[in-house]
Amino acid sequence: MENLKEIKPLDEFNWEAYESGEALSPVSKEDQEKAYDNTLNKVNEREVVEGTVISMNKREVVVNIGYKSDGIIPMSEFRYNPDLKPGDKVEVYIENQEDKKGQLVLSHRKARLSLAWDRVNEALESQEVIKGFIKCRTKGGMIVDVFGIEAFLPGSQIDVKPIRDYDVFVNKTMEFKVVKINQEFRNVVVSHKALIEAELEAQKKEIVSKLDKGQVLEGTVKNITSYGVFVDLGGVDGLIHITDLSWGRVSDPHEVVELDQKINVVILDFDDEKRRIALGLKQLTPHPWDALDKDLKVGDHVKGKVVVMADYGAFVEIAPGVEGLIHVSEMSWSQHLRSAQDFLNVGDEVEAVILTLDRDERKMSLGIKQLKSDPWENIEERYPVGSQHKAKVRNFTNFGVFVEIEEGVDGLIHISDLSWTKKVKHPSEFTQIGAEIDVVVLEIDKENRRLSLGHKQLEENPWDAFASVFTEGAVFEGTITEMLDKGAVVALPHGVEGFVTPKHLVKQDGTQAQVNEKLPFKVIEFNKDTRRIFLSHSRTYEDQAREERNEQRRAARKNNAAKREEAPAIQNQAASTTLGDIDALAALKAKLSKGSK
Repeated sequence: MENLKEIKPLDEFNWEAYESGEALSPVSKEDQEKAYDNTLNKVNEREVVEGTVISMNKREVVVNIGYKSDGIIPMSEFRYNPDLKPGDKVEVYIENQEDKKGQLVLSHRKARLSLAWDRVNEALESQEVIKGFIKCRTKGGMIVDVFGIEAFLPGSQIDVKPIRDYDVFVNKTMEFKVVKINQEFRNVVVSHKALIEAELEAQKKEIVSKLDKGQVLEGTVKNITSYGVFVDLGGVDGLIHITDLSWGRVSDPHEVVELDQKINVVILDFDDEKRRIALGLKQLTPHPWDALDKDLKVGDHVKGKVVVMADYGAFVEIAPGVEGLIHVSEMSWSQHLRSAQDFLNVGDEVEAVILTLDRDERKMSLGIKQLKSDPWENIEERYPVGSQHKAKVRNFTNFGVFVEIEEGVDGLIHISDLSWTKKVKHPSEFTQIGAEIDVVVLEIDKENRRLSLGHKQLEENPWDAFASVFTEGAVFEGTITEMLDKGAVVALPHGVEGFVTPKHLVKQDGTQAQVNEKLPFKVIEFNKDTRRIFLSHSRTYEDQAREERNEQRRAARKNNAAKREEAPAIQNQAASTTLGDIDALAALKAKLSKGSK
């Protein structure tokens, strides 16, 4: 007790206020609240401020902005930044200073959006490298979260190499450059490839400066197209055209190389700036013609595969890179002009005979018809004149029918040798293409490889018998089948046709005969050599009338002759009469006069 200091009460202490629970000091409550508020930041709603991450879990992030309470933001708003940790400074947007629970309501996404366009435009202007979170795939590329804005990453801008699997980039954070902004539609395009290209440009310049024609380099197959293969030479791309992949024909480059394959190539050519580089793969191996069997010669038989077809022939590969042409004329002994596709198809395995061989020009012509004997070698023995055969109609002309007796043996039936009796204007009236027809060999032209054939010669010539039937003056019933400028064609019995000129078509009533009329016709001329019969209808009634007139004339002449015979007898009798007989004479004269009438 002795050590205790003497404590004296404060003179100014208000014990009544203390007991009543009022202020313990002379400072007012309002002053105390004002002093407390001055220790906190001044914040306004719908404003962006900087805050500090206090703590975080899988669902939310607690941020302190120096206000009387901390704000909570969903963790999903920080998905673009997987490296977020306590103590990091972040921008937040004040949505509400105090909700129903007294909690400060903040949004990091809205803060980013309000600042995003300014930052994106700055990044484009300064070519700043920024980070972005790849959210998902879309048509032609990816959607990237950059500062809270959804930017478009084209598939061609992901990497310098073609991307085969876009899904491996989803949910990844990568570095980008802003390459394009559409202010009107607020579209942003970013590129990751631009960052890689900048690094490769220096390497590319060094590689290009060392390129030279004939140089052999190792590369990686980067892309395969229908026309060739792109090869990465270490930052520089070159193209192997499909024709430079192999000495043989290549229909699809995938048959020779595959993606990501390491291959050696030779530089064939490039432009002045070395932007387009032509590469070769087949040039690294000897030309197949140089390795062709030295003993191979004209007349030898070879086997190969048809690799290309054309109308004029087929290209046959007898060894990789060594081809020969079988012209269509060497496919068959037939003289008909036909397409090569009628004989061969791509992929056919064939045997052929070497017809020409030029090693310097690297050309070879082949033939397959030579595997068979020439049908014209012994044509006289196989198809002698007068022999009969069956042939196939191949083609028509205005003057005859081309037929084929066998492959390579053709013949012509002249239009005049089709029928003895029928006048054939065009062969199509008599037969049809593809039909079989019986023929007889009339003449052999071995030099031109053509036979003269006949069809009508298979029958006896009916005109020998017709000469005794269609005699001049004979009359037959006939039907007019056709009217021509110079007359009409008339069908007669026995399948024979006759010809009538216009003046002989006049009927008895003066009208002209017409087609399909059936009338009597008289034969006025028969020509066995030209096989023509000339007819007349008008002669049938004109000759009858003429005959009647002639009959009358003959009767009249007969009467006149009888009169002349009676006249001398009367005169002789009159001379011996007397005057007394005059009356009797007068009566006789009257009788004669009456008879003549």
